Amino acid sequence: MRSHQNPLKLIEILADGEFHSGEELAASFGITRAGINKYMKVLREWGLDFTSVQGKGYCLIAPIDLIKKCKIDHYYQADSRCEILPIIDSTNQYLLDKIGQLRSGDCCVAEFQSKARGRRGRRWFSPFGSNLYFSMYWQLEQGVAAAMGLSLVVGIVIADTLRELSGQDIKVKWPNDLYLNDQKLAGILVELAGKTGDCAHAIIGIGVNLMMTNPDPNIVNQKWANLGKVDRNLLVARIVKNLNIKLSEFEKQGLAPFISDWNRLDNFANRPVKLLIGDNIIRGIAKGINEQGALMLEQDGKIHAHIGGEISLRGDE
Repeated sequence: MRSHQNPLKLIEILADGEFHSGEELAASFGITRAGINKYMKVLREWGLDFTSVQGKGYCLIAPIDLIKKCKIDHYYQADSRCEILPIIDSTNQYLLDKIGQLRSGDCCVAEFQSKARGRRGRRWFSPFGSNLYFSMYWQLEQGVAAAMGLSLVVGIVIADTLRELSGQDIKVKWPNDLYLNDQKLAGILVELAGKTGDCAHAIIGIGVNLMMTNPDPNIVNQKWANLGKVDRNLLVARIVKNLNIKLSEFEKQGLAPFISDWNRLDNFANRPVKLLIGDNIIRGIAKGINEQGALMLEQDGKIHAHIGGEISLRGDE
């Protein structure tokens, strides 16, 4: 496996957004300029944009606020139990592979994911240092059935956290997305493990667009939004704190106490939508959720509950 140590060290140097000459960089690594060029190629593969100017050297398009455990713990004011993984295939997969060693609230955050995934196996665009890639483990003692509505609660928590830090009107979209100005801002992927009759192991993956530029159109094929520049270490600390509080409440009380919060944040409330379930399209007026987390759709004056599928605005392709 290729070592990431030197490319990561190079990012540490370039993170200030200033120009660094090839000679300076080569000397700091004890290699040739050609060797630095190879590392810069790796950075480009990781989605980092930089300029190269003869006589001045290399410069990232924008400075990077690198994620640091010490900074997260400083904001959290305790041990956040959050592991920093600069380069990983998938934060969710990393925690899934460690089930049995984890306790509720253990989490990880990455700078870059090589095999990130969203719902239904879709790929998730994860350039280095541009966004937030975060996963948390939570054990549900009452089993898989107790996970009903879990992704909705997570959506509420993340939306309120982002609203607090950015001052923007972040909304939730059933069942697992966050929207800003009718454009996708973030996604949530909850993956469950456990046998019937046993406790359930939930891995909660969260991806938030912060400073993304030029995403791969083969992966990002819908309208999307950036939150903008925020302190990512503070963001992680707030998410860890708020999830720990709210998931404990959810475990004890279920989804019911969160329905009013969902209604407050619902991007599609009282709007005509289409619900896509496989090849079927169901049209109606979105009327929030029920205590099981089902989407309530008004059709011909009657309200029907729907568990599966995805929604979009009518006419939105």
